[in-house]
Amino acid sequence: MIKEALQYVVGLSETNITDIDGKKYADKPLIRMDYAPKAKAIKMTTLRSLVDYIKSKADTMSDQMIVHVVSPTQVNLFSNLDSDRIRECMVEVHAELPEFPFNKFVDHEDFIIGVQAKFIPNNDSDLLLKFAGTVEGGTIADYGDDGVSQKATVKTGLASKSDAIIPSPVTLKPYRTFTEVEQPESQFVFRMKEDKYDGVQCALFEADGGAWKLHAMESIQEYLEEQLKGVDGFTIIS
Repeated sequence: MIKEALQYVVGLSETNITDIDGKKYADKPLIRMDYAPKAKAIKMTTLRSLVDYIKSKADTMSDQMIVHVVSPTQVNLFSNLDSDRIRECMVEVHAELPEFPFNKFVDHEDFIIGVQAKFIPNNDSDLLLKFAGTVEGGTIADYGDDGVSQKATVKTGLASKSDAIIPSPVTLKPYRTFTEVEQPESQFVFRMKEDKYDGVQCALFEADGGAWKLHAMESIQEYLEEQLKGVDGFTIIS
């Protein structure tokens, strides 16, 4: 109680400001009274909702605004700098996308379902599903693997089988960015393995060095530029 009482008494005293080597120091904390609080960013999940919000003019905005394409799954709307050199983030858009376990082995059945549900169909995805769906258990590990290609036995009919090279690399279009834009197509290394405990497992390893991210961000920027054509005061960067 004595400590709190002393602190209260000290707080009643006048603030002293001292100049030391050209810099100003105060002997107690100061609260700035003209501080302008910033709005909490609105959370969105689609590019369409961002465009609708901007065109609606529902909120007062700066004369110059920045739409920043942060990544293939995030876009932010910022004001220009205020007198304190601070930007206000008014909107954060985060894409809601199905997750696929890239770069690790997963159960054979889960892999097939994942490719069917989370990829846009193309020739290579059809080939991948056909191969994965007809591979004969117990044959993957029986063949040599040179690190580039694998072989397995696949069913070619009700009673017939044949040996085939596992397709790799494959060009696929998984859902990895906002659905309003074209999904980027890229190459993947497809691998399979099998053991007595986990059975047949499949994996897709990204093989384009992340170039798909640049293509996706360019597509987002082009989409927003087209949708906001004629709306003044918005600069779109990626």
